[in-house]
Amino acid sequence: MDRFVSQFVLRLDAKGRVSVPAPFRAVLVQDKSEGIFCCPAVGRPAIEAGGSALLAEIEQLIASYPPFSEERETIATALYGTSETLRMDGEGRVTLSDPLKDHAGIMDAVAFIGLGHKFQIWAPDRLGAQLSEATGAVRRLRKRLGAQGAAGQPHGAREK
Repeated sequence: MDRFVSQFVLRLDAKGRVSVPAPFRAVLVQDKSEGIFCCPAVGRPAIEAGGSALLAEIEQLIASYPPFSEERETIATALYGTSETLRMDGEGRVTLSDPLKDHAGIMDAVAFIGLGHKFQIWAPDRLGAQLSEATGAVRRLRKRLGAQGAAGQPHGAREK
């Protein structure tokens, strides 16, 4: 299975449409997705987007709670109730709704960033800040793992 990788910054056209990057379209076609499933990212000014892998992840999360529980209803409402399926036109363009653009702070350009099984859509300036934060977190994690080793053992320690 192909993955969503890399990042792209594209402008909205006069009608508010944006071209989905060709590598992302190729993954969606291989996935046999009929559109792009989108919902506001929880806790971030971004849009979660993808095909069947993203939907499966959401369904698995919701199914982990008991039927009719408050938690299950809340998560389903937050994720499905605010979601949209965007259809690409013949040129590979989509139109982001005002609620999605407002959530992400998108004005005249969008940044797409691949996250493997899904991708996110950001306002370009906000993505820049997120990338800086993520890079710093990875550096800190690498230092910690370097001291412990991947298995959580102190560096140089052997398992018995």
